[in-house]
Amino acid sequence: MNTLPVVRSPWRIFILVVGFTFLYAPMLMLVIYSFNSSQLVTVWAGWSTKWYGEVFRDTAMMNAVGLSLSIAALSATMAVVLGTIAAVVMVRFGRFRGSNGFAFMLTAPLVMPDVITGLSLLLLFVAMGSSLGWPGERGMMTIWLAHVTFCTAYVSVVISSRLRELDQSIEEAAMDLGATPLKVFFVITVPMISPAIISGWLLAFTLSLDDLVIASFVSGPGATTLPMLVFSSVRMGVNPEINALASIILGVVGVIGLIAWWFMARAEKQRMRDIQRARQH
Repeated sequence: MNTLPVVRSPWRIFILVVGFTFLYAPMLMLVIYSFNSSQLVTVWAGWSTKWYGEVFRDTAMMNAVGLSLSIAALSATMAVVLGTIAAVVMVRFGRFRGSNGFAFMLTAPLVMPDVITGLSLLLLFVAMGSSLGWPGERGMMTIWLAHVTFCTAYVSVVISSRLRELDQSIEEAAMDLGATPLKVFFVITVPMISPAIISGWLLAFTLSLDDLVIASFVSGPGATTLPMLVFSSVRMGVNPEINALASIILGVVGVIGLIAWWFMARAEKQRMRDIQRARQH
C-alpha cells in the first residue's frame, strides 16, 4: 500500500519553534544565570558554580526543600490511593444514590480557586482544634491533609479516564475462571492502569511541590515550604541561590520524567502485545 509523503510545512515548523521557545527559553535563562558569579542576578559577571555550594550550606533552604519533598511524596502517595478508589467507584459501580453529588464533590477542587480552598481548610482546622483539640498547631500535618484534598481530584480524573478505555472482557474472563473481584483488581486491573497511576502520582507530586497559596493558609510558624521561602525571598530581591536550586530541581525532574516516560511507554507496548496475543488465540 502506497503511503503519502509527509509534508513539512514551514509554518508548522515555525509554530513549533515559537511554542518550544516560549516554554523553555525562561528555564534556559534561569539555568544560565545560575552560573553567574555576581550577587546581582541581572548583572553578568562571569561563570561560577559557587551558588550551587551556597545552596547546600543554606540550612533554611535545605530544611524547606526537605519539608516540601516529604509532603509532596506523602501527598502524592495518599492521593493515588484515594483517587484510585474514587475512580473505580465512579467508573465501575455505575449509577447509585448520590453518584452525581459524589462526582461533583470529587471534581470541585479542580475549579475551586486556591484562595477559597485554603481559607476553607484553615477554618476547618481551626474549628477542629477548638472542638476536638486536634490539630493542636498547624504544620506539616495540616499541609499534607490540604494537599491530599486537592491532589486526589486530579488523580481520580486521570485514572478514571484510563479505566473507561479498558477492555473489561479480560477481567470478566478472570472472574469466570474463579478469581475473586479483589484478586482481579490487584492482579489484572492495577497493572493495566499502572501508566495512569504513575502519571497521577507525578502530577500530584508536582502540584504539591509547587503549591504556595493553600500552604500559606494552613501552615504554621515552624513549617515553611520551598515555594513559601522562595516567594518571601523574591519580594526582597532575587537571590542567586534560588537560580541554582531551581536548576537542580529542573535537572532532577527532567531525569525522573524521562525515566517515568520510558517505563510507561514500555508498559503500554507490552499491554498492546498482550492484547494482540489474546485476540490471536
